[in-house]
Amino acid sequence: MTIQIFGKSKCFDTKKAERFFKERGVRFQSVDLPRYGMSRGELTKVKNALGLEAMLDPKAKDYPLVKYLAGEEAKVEKLLENPSLLRTPIVRSGEKATVGYAPEVWKQWLEQEAR
Repeated sequence: MTIQIFGKSKCFDTKKAERFFKERGVRFQSVDLPRYGMSRGELTKVKNALGLEAMLDPKAKDYPLVKYLAGEEAKVEKLLENPSLLRTPIVRSGEKATVGYAPEVWKQWLEQEAR
């Protein structure tokens, strides 16, 4: 199982997500979202799994701007330019993804992997 955790270094939920996987001995790749962002492919996979609205951080400074951009492609471009608009952590495993702290979902992923 390949796990990617996209987060912010000062985000408490990102730290909790990393601890969740560490405690279970699951290797993961941690990506500092403000520093490295997400590739178009990664962003598209998460968007397809969750929807664009679930990914937006309503506490972000430019949230109102993105919310009212016309068209999904314009919103995606803005998120690629400014990854601080994304809610964290974003945890991805292949085509599956979560936004925020979601240990129940991650437990299901691990159980499915064990079968």
